[in-house]
Amino acid sequence: MRLVRCVPFLFAFLLEAAPLTLEASLALALEGHPQLRAGDAQIDVARAGIRSASARPNPEFAVLAGRQTFRVPENVSGLVTSYSFTQPLEVGPYRSTRIDYATRARESAEQARSVIRLSVLSAVRRAFFRALHRSDEIKILDENFRLVEDFRKRTQVRVEVGEAGRLEGIRAEAELATARTAVNNARLQFVTAITQLRAAIGLPVDPDRVPEGVLDAPVTLPPLTDLRREVFDRHPALELARAEVRRADSRVAMERAQARPQPALRAEIDRPPDTPTYRAGISIPLPFFNRREGPIAEAVAELRQSQALADARQLEIFAAVDNAYGRYQLASQSLGAFEQGLLREAEESVRAAEVAYRLGERGILEVLDAQRVLRTVRLDFLNAQYERQYALIDLDELRAIEPRSK
Repeated sequence: MRLVRCVPFLFAFLLEAAPLTLEASLALALEGHPQLRAGDAQIDVARAGIRSASARPNPEFAVLAGRQTFRVPENVSGLVTSYSFTQPLEVGPYRSTRIDYATRARESAEQARSVIRLSVLSAVRRAFFRALHRSDEIKILDENFRLVEDFRKRTQVRVEVGEAGRLEGIRAEAELATARTAVNNARLQFVTAITQLRAAIGLPVDPDRVPEGVLDAPVTLPPLTDLRREVFDRHPALELARAEVRRADSRVAMERAQARPQPALRAEIDRPPDTPTYRAGISIPLPFFNRREGPIAEAVAELRQSQALADARQLEIFAAVDNAYGRYQLASQSLGAFEQGLLREAEESVRAAEVAYRLGERGILEVLDAQRVLRTVRLDFLNAQYERQYALIDLDELRAIEPRSK
């Protein structure tokens, strides 16, 4: 109850604040949204992975020292030192496949960053228009409240002079209370929408700033088949799915290359007290027990999983395209119906009912019903406008069209 009482004062404070445009909201999000920073860090991780994959193995140098003692005459006793040097070699596609896998990981990180950027900007745009939606809804309900309040005053006068019964005054008071509750609920939803907008921006925003803007102009959409083809070619989520398939395929090649034994050059020097010994050769691991069947099988399974996920992602994107396309068309048709006369007819119905009520030809219930119909029609018209806007935002996101910022 206390929260509902505070809503009008909080809403009045927000209305007196400086405006926040869509372009400014998008620019704030691009300045340093946490998800964008995380995407940049992931790209840096992938780039560092390429440097790690490109690094050659370090040589190994060892020194051993001991003492040689002989009891047999004419043999020499003294300090014995041994030196060894080992250089692992990378032969065949061992190194190139490792670098290719790291490169594919960087491509996936870059595509993921594109997905995050598009998602963040679309979320800001969606939250911005949701806040505008609530603000416009408040304007309609405020106007309805003033209309009901004016009618209640005139009804009260009629009751006081005896032209109307007390029951009609009670009904007018009840309708006024209902209208006041609707306004307060809308204001509470507006405060919630403002909070969601600030969360979507992802950076501290001056609490004195409130959204201000207009709806986007209607657009002519291409045929659905052309739209599907455009989304297939441009959507970063599909590019990310394809990049993940390429990365999984490169891992299979890397695991198979690592199954090949990698030799190492070895050189040793033994320096006993009498005659030094020099040796050089090569060591080759023998894959008798571990042939990396497990890692190879894991990589192959991961490749199949990536391909399946890419197919599933494509189906989801196409379903979202069909949904947004249908919503946009239906919202446009609904707006056409409203613009062809529904609003005007509802307004004329209220005026006619009020005139008939003053002449005694209609009761107060007919006037209240006409006012409710007008409020409902206005709200439905507003909802259809914003439903088309939300569908357009979804279509732009699917077509990888970024909203413009300052």
